[in-house]
Amino acid sequence: MTDPAKVRRHAERIRELVASVVRSQIKDPRLGMITITDARITADLRDATVFYTVLGDAAEQASTAAALESAKGMLRSTVGKALGLRHSPSLTFVLDDVQDQVKQIDDLLVQARTADAEVQRLAAGARYAGEAQPYRVDDEDEDGDSADEGAADEQTPRGADRP
Repeated sequence: MTDPAKVRRHAERIRELVASVVRSQIKDPRLGMITITDARITADLRDATVFYTVLGDAAEQASTAAALESAKGMLRSTVGKALGLRHSPSLTFVLDDVQDQVKQIDDLLVQARTADAEVQRLAAGARYAGEAQPYRVDDEDEDGDSADEGAADEQTPRGADRP
């Protein structure tokens, strides 16, 4: 088993290496405004996935993906030499669609705020379906006695209080 901390360090090192090589050594005109966002490597250190974003439309993303695929061999050899592993990890490039997900989440938040505002608007004019106080409350008699005391007087038999 490989140490998870070691795997994490190798993944971070791969991200840094690929970013520096893309910035300084790849001269492909198809390569657009690219940012390497993350890299993950398997526990056996054989396969690495590199996530990237591209500023631009779908055509720019497709041309950048083609440029990365053509430079994959050079990137793999550079990473293998720098890491000093027995086997150079194979690299897979994946377009990171964070901006699309952020836009989708923002749209969902706007919909939720609109729905909350509608609920608040409807609740402002709402009334109780029944009485405002749905529970029975003991009323005070005119002389200050509660209704329970009057009920106790009614339970005594008639004529029992006469001498």
